[in-house]
Amino acid sequence: MATITAGMVAELRAKTDAPMMECKKALTEAEGDMVKAEELLRVKLGSKASKAAARITAEGVVSIAIHGGVGAMLEVNCETDFVTKNDSFLALANAAAGLIAAHHPADVAALSALPYQQDGFGSTVEDVRKGLVGKIGENMSFRRFKYFGQGSLLTSYLHGTRIGVVVEFSGDETAARDVAMHVAAMKPVSLTSADVPVELIERERSVATAKAAESGKPADIAAKMIEGSVQKYLKEVSLFNQPFVKNDKQTVEQMLQSAKTTVKAFTMFIVGEGIERKVDDFAAEVAAQVAAAKQSA
Repeated sequence: MATITAGMVAELRAKTDAPMMECKKALTEAEGDMVKAEELLRVKLGSKASKAAARITAEGVVSIAIHGGVGAMLEVNCETDFVTKNDSFLALANAAAGLIAAHHPADVAALSALPYQQDGFGSTVEDVRKGLVGKIGENMSFRRFKYFGQGSLLTSYLHGTRIGVVVEFSGDETAARDVAMHVAAMKPVSLTSADVPVELIERERSVATAKAAESGKPADIAAKMIEGSVQKYLKEVSLFNQPFVKNDKQTVEQMLQSAKTTVKAFTMFIVGEGIERKVDDFAAEVAAQVAAAKQSA
């Protein structure tokens, strides 16, 4: 039987990022053959990926790629904020956004099937994802993306890695990028008041109606209160009507007019938006473990 030294274990760990004991087991099974041990670990890492698939991924990053008039914005999720700073995770997120811009896949499944290699894993995006799940020890997933084709100029803004905005425009790019930054800060829901979704308007109208009823005002005054509240809401959530973040003396629309720039559309991704996060009850978890230990005793 081959002698497994601490140096061999350290070398394998450096190559794979696998736990120390897993590296030692793989080297023992491979009788000291480093290449075979690495292959054995990759098989085990792949099985880890399958086990991790059910875990919630509500953290993550937004990545953006814009090249030659086309672009893409992608949200890649993971389980903890710690992984969002991992170089391999970030490399995959950025590469995947570039692949979307270059190949315009129809959906996440088509993205996952595109050829790609990284960190010794491949030969598809999905193979790399599974490999990194095992290597890093957390589930990760491609949640959503948007492809931007030819037709408009594109600019973007990333607030850290958690909020991404792409703006389609004509005119001055500096003004358009300022709008992208404004969108990240103020989070409008539409370009204009007329574009605000009906369900949001009705929700606001319902709240305003309830407030008017509590006020005890006559019906005609209550009706004006309700309509005033709805109109105020429409101005607050529509991009062109919002006070510009860099100069609140003018609206976004006025700023764009002065810059001779037209914003045709914007898209914003916020990491984890709409995902139900699991809230761990630590006390309950400890109690359950104690109970299980008593039963097995």
